[in-house]
Amino acid sequence: MDLAGKNVIITGGSAGLGRALAFALARRGARLALVARGRAALDATVAALRAEGAVAHAFPADVGDKDAVYALTGAIGAVLGDVDAVVHDASTLGPTPLRVLGDTACEDLERVLAVNVVGPFRLTKALIGPMLVRGAGLVVHVSSDAAVEAYPGWGPYGASKAALDHLSRIWAAELDGTGVRFLGVDPGEMDTAMHAAAIPDADPATLARPADVAEAVARLMEDAAIPSGARVAASLGGAS
Repeated sequence: MDLAGKNVIITGGSAGLGRALAFALARRGARLALVARGRAALDATVAALRAEGAVAHAFPADVGDKDAVYALTGAIGAVLGDVDAVVHDASTLGPTPLRVLGDTACEDLERVLAVNVVGPFRLTKALIGPMLVRGAGLVVHVSSDAAVEAYPGWGPYGASKAALDHLSRIWAAELDGTGVRFLGVDPGEMDTAMHAAAIPDADPATLARPADVAEAVARLMEDAAIPSGARVAASLGGAS
């Protein structure tokens, strides 16, 4: 997808990879709708983007809140018009320090699934109609290596990302030939607040910079040769 002039939603857009990706896409000429729960950080990100000449708007919302999503899409449409691409980056680990499944409350699992799986599904459903009418669109699901590796303590998060991966593949299979493409991206381990909350003793020097990963993700979004439904490792540029 040529991102110049395209209207792109990034959830989780106020921090970490989402924030870095906003700057990477803005440099390519995308018009941005950034979604996150925290108003202050979101406004600060939008202000920084606008200072660099970007078209960016803040939409405070919790993607795990059923009642927020449809109002969110209406508000974004009123400001930007039809959405060309959405990046589902917002996610939650659940309670930290991380705990094994036997010590995980059912309500905590439900919350992780609501944010990491149901939220992206609901938002995609709300956006997909106009994309299908136009015969063009891109939906990016940000995954994790926890989706394919059974890390003790990462049960809710890993299960949610595995479900998100398969959801992306099913969307792609059902909408094959429509012009709407789906892409799963594993960004790898990054120096973010979320990673620090999960693994406090990790050495930041061993972790990827979100800005570097964001550039890789942006290039993947531009690459129309990647098959719809593919799961791609941002660090390797390879599909799985």
